[in-house]
Amino acid sequence: MSTSRPVTVLDKSSVLAGLFAVWDDIAALAAGLHDAQWQAPTALPGWTTHDVVAHMVGTESMLQGMDTPDADVDVSTLEHVRNDIGAMNERWVLRLRQSSPAELLEQFRAVTADRREALTAMAEDDWNAVTMTPAGPDSYGRFMRVRVFDCWMHEHDIRDAAGLPASDAELAGPAAELALDEMAASMGFVVGKLGGAPDGSRVSIELTGPLARTINVAVTGRAQVVDDFGAEQPTATIRLDGLLFTRLAGGRTPLNHGAVTYGGDEAVGRRIVEHLNYVI
Repeated sequence: MSTSRPVTVLDKSSVLAGLFAVWDDIAALAAGLHDAQWQAPTALPGWTTHDVVAHMVGTESMLQGMDTPDADVDVSTLEHVRNDIGAMNERWVLRLRQSSPAELLEQFRAVTADRREALTAMAEDDWNAVTMTPAGPDSYGRFMRVRVFDCWMHEHDIRDAAGLPASDAELAGPAAELALDEMAASMGFVVGKLGGAPDGSRVSIELTGPLARTINVAVTGRAQVVDDFGAEQPTATIRLDGLLFTRLAGGRTPLNHGAVTYGGDEAVGRRIVEHLNYVI
């Protein structure tokens, strides 16, 4: 597969360290859940904590070469299924609902162990080869950074549903950094396409708390993430807690403008935040 876009080349050991760490965190978190927490509804429509873990088991099983199971119902008719990827995910969730929490956790541990082995053994050429990813054609390494992002987001779906928010120390890990790297890569699209920032805009998204970082986007014909604006000042600033940023971008929580501080062109800033949810 070829692509006209630049290929994202990522250090394999760094990405795998983050991926393996978030799998370990999810397994440890799930091991401490009681039955009511396993069945608690999450921010994802139609899914309980059990369903979220089942989804991750299904995705990693598919990446190990397993076929997607058939379903007894037409999953495309379910209200929360909006596309083909959602339908595929739902077939795994329905199949694994018959597993007890203990059985499902063991399946999660088993499939992620298999994935660790396969990914560790992967050659660098294969890691950097272009493949189809949820972000379009890019390197397999980029695909695995998306997996870090996806699993990290699901860890917090589980935490929210179970009433077990992460401590500052638990937030400050390699998986969080990689998840934010992946999200930052999409902010040109969010600011320019979804948020409609006009040409000439310089937008700084300032994240606070344990996930603190600044994401700068310059709109010069097209919106692109940049390291800085040189001698220029931002035309709009958006300041909010880093974890809140991730939950808004994933469509996991309703927007409260009171939790966001705006500077410069407030109308542009508000429009960007109102369109921050870009995750399919």
